[in-house]
Amino acid sequence: MMMNNKGSSASKYSEASGSEAHFATPHRLVRMLMEGVLDKIAVAKGAIERHDVELRQRNITWAVSIIDALRSSLDFEKGGEIAANLESLYSYSNHRLMEANISDDVTKLDEVTDLIRELKRGWDTIPDEIKQASSIEEAVTSSPK
Repeated sequence: MMMNNKGSSASKYSEASGSEAHFATPHRLVRMLMEGVLDKIAVAKGAIERHDVELRQRNITWAVSIIDALRSSLDFEKGGEIAANLESLYSYSNHRLMEANISDDVTKLDEVTDLIRELKRGWDTIPDEIKQASSIEEAVTSSPK
């Protein structure tokens, strides 16, 4: 049986992403999730422009699932107000994604893209000592005082 290039590429991408996730630091995992949200929204946006309902729904649903994974990783005990603010941002983002899915509204996708990009920019500025830590405890003890 012959596979098309699209299926083959998707399979290789999934395998590479899975391998990277297996060895990634917690910081990198969150970054990968944010990148995944942005990728899925971009595909959904293109699907809306091409009137491809199935592709739009699949990618928005996937983006919502990724944001749910980000939300479930929040530690409200250690994260306090920051975790609460992130939870609100994730909840709002998912609400806007669902609205975009219902209304075929690219501007709602753009709004969520802007929010996640801004969050990712902040995440990317975290010092290297913290980025490389394998746990919150390690990050706290290795960060400069």
